[in-house]
Amino acid sequence: MLPTSSPELVTPQSRSTMADVKLFSGVNSRYLSSKISDYYNQDLADYTLHTFMDGEMQPVINESVRGAYVFFIQSTFAPSENLMELLLLVDAAKRASAGYITAVIPYFGYARQDRKDKPRVPISAKLIANLLQAAGANRVMTMDFHADQIQGFFDIPVDHLKSQAIYIPYLQETDLSNVIFASPDVGGVKRARAYAKHFEKRLVICDKYRKVANEVASMTVIGDVIGKDVILVDDLVDTAGTLCRAADVLIENGAKSVRALCTHPVLSGKAIENINNSKLEELIVCDTIPLNDKKSKKIKVLSTAKLFARAIRNTHEHRSISALFVEE
Repeated sequence: MLPTSSPELVTPQSRSTMADVKLFSGVNSRYLSSKISDYYNQDLADYTLHTFMDGEMQPVINESVRGAYVFFIQSTFAPSENLMELLLLVDAAKRASAGYITAVIPYFGYARQDRKDKPRVPISAKLIANLLQAAGANRVMTMDFHADQIQGFFDIPVDHLKSQAIYIPYLQETDLSNVIFASPDVGGVKRARAYAKHFEKRLVICDKYRKVANEVASMTVIGDVIGKDVILVDDLVDTAGTLCRAADVLIENGAKSVRALCTHPVLSGKAIENINNSKLEELIVCDTIPLNDKKSKKIKVLSTAKLFARAIRNTHEHRSISALFVEE
């Protein structure tokens, strides 16, 4: 006998409203995750990380995640244990029957190794993508890959957030009447051009030549910077060698001042010393990596927490992520 009424259809939208959201934070990303959870208006979920005497880790999720939308927030900056912890958490959630697992990786480590540019080297970014998928991630959310094409290394959805959504509103509150934008190397031209196009400003390029990694042998400015306030744009600042050399060369070529926007503050080696001794007036970074004791009066930090909280909510509610982008 046929039923008198058909069962309610569970659409993706209605399913998302029934599924719980669980926000977890890796140990070394709690400085950011706590702010994301505040914007999301939900406490971080509970888990314990056991560490054996030899350094082996075992994360234990202390509450049910069955059927839930689970978001693991963890930047994969050094040491590599941060990446390992994230992979173990994803695996634990998969084995606990989580409904949908998203790895929220504000800073995606190993992204600079995105091609085989010499014999017998790994394509590490692809390897990390494979590991995340093998662990059980259904989705990845990150900010400012070193190269956009890394998205193609994944066979799962990737939400590639852009720091422009944070930097452009910040710059709109400053005087840009005398500003031009610059890329510290040829590889970053597309990134810098997006700002120049948005603000209808000129773009110049600093063409660098390296003999060895992390050392700039020479640099040439392509374009006129005389009397201009220059804003350098890059995805990350590591030793700050390229950035500081670019600032010095721009001043030598007649620039009035030089500031920089760099999303990920890796800041290794003598980075802080290089920045303090350079012609840079200000370095503006995001909080995708904690500064900890890497302090400088020249460094200003803008938070990504609100943007990630909105992206997480839109993912759960099946809303557009691209709506969070600033149009280029």
